[in-house]
Amino acid sequence: MASGSEISNSRRNTAHEFLLGRINYERMPVLPYGQRQLKLDRMRQLLTRLGNPDAGMPIVHVAGTKGKGSTSALVGSILHAAGYEVGLFSSPHLERIEERFAINGLPCSAGELVDLVDQLRPVVLAMDQEAVSSADSSLSPTYFEITTAIALMYFAQCKVDLAILEVGLGGRLDSTNVCQPAVTVITSISFDHTKQLGNTLGEIATEKAGIIKPGVPVLCGPLDDEPRRMITEIAQQHGCRMLEAGHDFTHAYRPPLQLDQQQQTGQLDFSGTFCDHTVELKGVPLRLLGEHQAANAALAVATCFELQRQGWSISHESIRVGLAELMLPARVEVVGRRPTVVLDVAHNVASAQALVDVLTTSFATERRILILATSKDKDVPGIVRVLLPHFDRVIATEYQNNLRAVPTDKLAQIVREQSSIANLAVEVIESATPLDAWQLAQQFASQAETNEPLICITGSFFIAAELRRPLNADV
Repeated sequence: MASGSEISNSRRNTAHEFLLGRINYERMPVLPYGQRQLKLDRMRQLLTRLGNPDAGMPIVHVAGTKGKGSTSALVGSILHAAGYEVGLFSSPHLERIEERFAINGLPCSAGELVDLVDQLRPVVLAMDQEAVSSADSSLSPTYFEITTAIALMYFAQCKVDLAILEVGLGGRLDSTNVCQPAVTVITSISFDHTKQLGNTLGEIATEKAGIIKPGVPVLCGPLDDEPRRMITEIAQQHGCRMLEAGHDFTHAYRPPLQLDQQQQTGQLDFSGTFCDHTVELKGVPLRLLGEHQAANAALAVATCFELQRQGWSISHESIRVGLAELMLPARVEVVGRRPTVVLDVAHNVASAQALVDVLTTSFATERRILILATSKDKDVPGIVRVLLPHFDRVIATEYQNNLRAVPTDKLAQIVREQSSIANLAVEVIESATPLDAWQLAQQFASQAETNEPLICITGSFFIAAELRRPLNADV
């Protein structure tokens, strides 16, 4: 494949225009989730015409409301530390689409992506033409289906030892659900995308559990009673062994302290029983921050022990190295000092709670500024209720590159309403763009005479994507 430096700008632009010209539900104000929009038979047809690049590929398939990206990356990091070539398909990306297609933690090059698009384009155009001939637009592959196919093509051509596929939305109708995995993982079940997946945890769990395949082991993170019952029932119906956090494996976490003063790692203790054999790991360094990441790490470790049971060579030292070395952008990422700047992609109530738990536990600074931008399809009042008590000042803004953003004035109104309900003395400021909000936060921080405040930026993948590069340039 060509490297990024070996391709012309015109070829790169043509490839990107082809992808961006597809139906992209990630960028729509309202996300559809139904048989017509998300058709697994369309995805199967696409892969068949591409020669079934996933055939025979060992796969770990990961779904969940939150934590699936981190858990997928942690599994990949451990396997790479064990000496394997590991492909990881994830979404969405922060800065470049190439991030979605990574091997051993490194995104594919721009040239490799252009080559893959060139290989795939004739097949997609043929399906488009058939859609036109039959007057059925639902036959045309979507953006996410095409990127899923690109990932599988890339991993097959690079001959990875194993691929990890992160579900994009839900599970049952997600384009990744055409795979035949060696292990299925469900990280967590909480409220998100309720219009698409259901209004109860049981309904959401049923959609997530749609990735369970007959006889394939299922590993689950911490679950409430209702989703546990649903997933257990579906696993039993499919004849699957089910390993669950808190039952088959447990963990304890010791967080680092005062991260606004220095960089530290937390420590993870893990214990589990696999095939009547008890495994214990003590004091494993964990670079990712927070109890929620410790839960993700424990699930990743358990997944690797299940792979070990299937014949993969994964040592305890590989687990230690994999957990100690992995760092993920915009997951409670400290991107600046003096003032301390934290960037996080929390975009639902559960992930917002995880964020404030880390801020409370590991950051000594009491004065905090929040830059917030959220999406229309989220529980915005719920997110705001969780975040507000932990900040003195909120700068409401809206990301610019996606139609799903809540308008700045509406978001500010929600923040003021929730502040009034909770009887909090929080200053709320409106800022038209994320860059304007960042500059304003810097001004406020520089004006502080004592106790320099922490600046936290969160609410969506999309604001993290828009600000991460300027943040790294400024701090």
